[in-house]
Amino acid sequence: MPKWNVYVTRMIPQPAIERLQQHCEVTVNSEDRVLTRAELLREVAGRDAVLCLLTDTIDVAVLDAAKGAKIFANYAVGYNNIDLQAASDRGILITNTPGVLTDTTAELAWALLFAVARRVVPADQFTRAGRFEGWGPMLFLGQDVTGKTLGIFGGGRIGSAFGKKAKGFEMKLLYCDVQRNPEFEAETGAEYVTKERLLRESDFVSLHIPLLPETRHFIGAAELRLMKPTAILINTSRGPVIDEAALVDALWNRTIWGAGLDVFEAEPELAPGLTELDNVVILPHIASATIATRTQMGLMAAENILAALRGETPPNWVNR
Repeated sequence: MPKWNVYVTRMIPQPAIERLQQHCEVTVNSEDRVLTRAELLREVAGRDAVLCLLTDTIDVAVLDAAKGAKIFANYAVGYNNIDLQAASDRGILITNTPGVLTDTTAELAWALLFAVARRVVPADQFTRAGRFEGWGPMLFLGQDVTGKTLGIFGGGRIGSAFGKKAKGFEMKLLYCDVQRNPEFEAETGAEYVTKERLLRESDFVSLHIPLLPETRHFIGAAELRLMKPTAILINTSRGPVIDEAALVDALWNRTIWGAGLDVFEAEPELAPGLTELDNVVILPHIASATIATRTQMGLMAAENILAALRGETPPNWVNR
């Protein structure tokens, strides 16, 4: 029996490739970059399955080019890069990789929170530049974390994992979502509040919400004005949930204390002026970037593909 033909749009950890190679002929984009539009359209043609990334736009044209493909397995939790309705209309299964990166992403959100609060990056740059001449009482004063109020938008897997880690810092937890999470409330004492109250009362605000039409620019100029001037905003979800231009203005004018960003509105482009600010920490979308997590994501995507090709239900099918 001939092997199934699978295309992988960018190199991922080798164990996942090897898992697919046990049953499939696998072709991998050999260059460490996002495929051009023309390359993507050409490469998906004639494949039984495609393992794609969040950086690949899987729209009607790509799905039509992949005529005959049974599945597009997204190497991510989110799948806003894929036209789900178009895939469903063509009988193409779409899967994702939930759960495995929950704690890893929550950990990076905490890394950003501390880096901004304690001014880690500018202090590091100051020291490397040879400007440190000894301890000073006013040198890089930051914000305390212990005992402060933490506001979380999104009480799902990642948001609740992030909140649970606040227990060690004796923080008061507020959260806001479209529905309550009683288990999260019982475990942490988190209080379910309105968007406006969360913004007004929180010392730290962390975003863990999906990108949907109704969450685009979820945080804009009006929301930033509600926040404390000492508040810090953290985003490890999706870039467009923040109006990045408004955030630059708020940081420049010290409307809020600072921000930590792992994602951007027009990624990889950055809003003008963002890199000139010393009260923001900006990372290149690395929330899930640990060896173990990225490997497990690849293996999960591979298992989704193999299940679909065998005619079984993929474990993480999102367009049922």
